[in-house]
Amino acid sequence: MSNLPRLVILDRDGVINEDSDDYIKSADEWIPIKGSLEAIARLNQAGIIVAVASNQSGLGRGIFTPQDLNRMHAKFQRHLARIGGHVDAIFFCPHTPDAGCECRKPAPGLLRSVSLRFGLPLNSVPFIGDSKSDVEAARAARARPVLVRTGKGVRTLADNPGLESLPCYADLAEAIDALLDGNPLT
Repeated sequence: MSNLPRLVILDRDGVINEDSDDYIKSADEWIPIKGSLEAIARLNQAGIIVAVASNQSGLGRGIFTPQDLNRMHAKFQRHLARIGGHVDAIFFCPHTPDAGCECRKPAPGLLRSVSLRFGLPLNSVPFIGDSKSDVEAARAARARPVLVRTGKGVRTLADNPGLESLPCYADLAEAIDALLDGNPLT
């Protein structure tokens, strides 16, 4: 297990929970993808730090409130705790795409914030996402991009020739199984 990363970063919508083009706006709409929570718990059991880095422009658009987002994340952590898991930190960008911030993926700001928080360089850290902006953020931050086919993953692969050369898995559970079996996800 010595080749395991100390940290894994995950996108949220489409990787951990079901995604919606109309946004996930409430705790009731936050529904975990089958096997994703168990995959996070397996990372925890292996001693790996787990962080989430997610664009949440619904905040900036006024579609949901900070309290709504807090309730979604509380539900997420409660469900994880029931199976012996947890997320060490959740980072999110509340800005709209036109805000020009450094934290909205594909910019690397969220991932760099994770690196600073845990004092770990990103060069050996997998960032598991389902979109082109996740891949671009990972590359910009010098993390290792990994794709899943859940959420927007299938569409991302179809619309972006060249991304098929990245490590790509059916879902988060499959990606974590590969990682814990010694596959460096490269």
